[in-house]
Amino acid sequence: MYLKNSKTIVIKLGSALLVSEKQIFRQNWLENFAKDVKELLNKKKNIIIVSSGAIALGCKKLNLNKKNIKLDKSQAVASIGQIELINVFKKIFSKNNINISQILLTLEDTEQRRRAINAKRTFDNLFKLGYVPIVNENDSIATSEIKYGDNDRLASRVAQISSADCLILLSDVDGLYSKDPKIFKTAKLINEIKSINNDVEKYATRNSGKYGTGGMKTKLEAAKICQNSGCVMAIANGFKKRPLKNIDKKYNCTWFLPKISKLHARKKWIVSSISPKGNLIIDDGAVSALKKGKSLLAAGIKKVSGEFYKGDHVKILDKNLKEFARGLSSFSAEEIRKIQGEHSNKIKDILGYISKSEVVHKDDMVEV
Repeated sequence: MYLKNSKTIVIKLGSALLVSEKQIFRQNWLENFAKDVKELLNKKKNIIIVSSGAIALGCKKLNLNKKNIKLDKSQAVASIGQIELINVFKKIFSKNNINISQILLTLEDTEQRRRAINAKRTFDNLFKLGYVPIVNENDSIATSEIKYGDNDRLASRVAQISSADCLILLSDVDGLYSKDPKIFKTAKLINEIKSINNDVEKYATRNSGKYGTGGMKTKLEAAKICQNSGCVMAIANGFKKRPLKNIDKKYNCTWFLPKISKLHARKKWIVSSISPKGNLIIDDGAVSALKKGKSLLAAGIKKVSGEFYKGDHVKILDKNLKEFARGLSSFSAEEIRKIQGEHSNKIKDILGYISKSEVVHKDDMVEV
């Protein structure tokens, strides 16, 4: 039902689907997957594929074990594997008359508004040209401090930026279970989740494969981004034959339903930030003001943590350190430490120059 009703669909492929434990590329699997993609294209769907596998294929070509590779070497391995990955996609997808393009993104490409808008325009133009973008994190230049580290959250950010209706995370499990199905026979598959609460988060496990970097926890983080973006998301077993057709017909997966949101694209981008640079802890009075749609003023800020600059994403926490909102700061962390707790009319005298009166303007803030 959800696939049928979706115009733009993002599909994330885990490394284990493309490369086996014996470092053998699963060509037959990709050929079946290409047939699924072709069927969706024939139904006039826009498709984006977020594919893991560059480092895994680089390891395969160089006969290396990924776990023994340090970051600087993994960047070189990713560069080698990226060519292998895109060549395999091109070879197999061409047989199905599917045109593909390649897009490499870093964390900063999605965290900076201007670059995120540029990425959306690229996706839109590729759809008009009849191409399927193959997206991967640019592991050859990204460092540990400025990278997603998993393609689950990258895929959710791509879904948000492209205004996708549906994200499908193809993995090695059928979905989210009440317990780890590899250990407990009584584990039950949860078909639909409307809200990610503490009970749901307890179900998440940290199991990762030999080549993968994401576990169930990162998939839940991806689901939160999709729910805030108004995008439905599925965790499904990619090892099923014709996995997308299997999802559409058998409904044997976990669907995360989106929140009813009237947020415009910019605020969806703000609330979906992957890496806020700092925290602003505010008092009860400020919380009450924000609930009424007011901006955050310096007087209501009790503490600042992290180092950030004007325009950076920040979390806004209440006195119990519970996240209340996210926003874009109008000041640097250093400036806020000087003016926190002070009335807005004193900011000019404290800082020595004219500035905004709002630390986070209401138009740059979203409750979570």
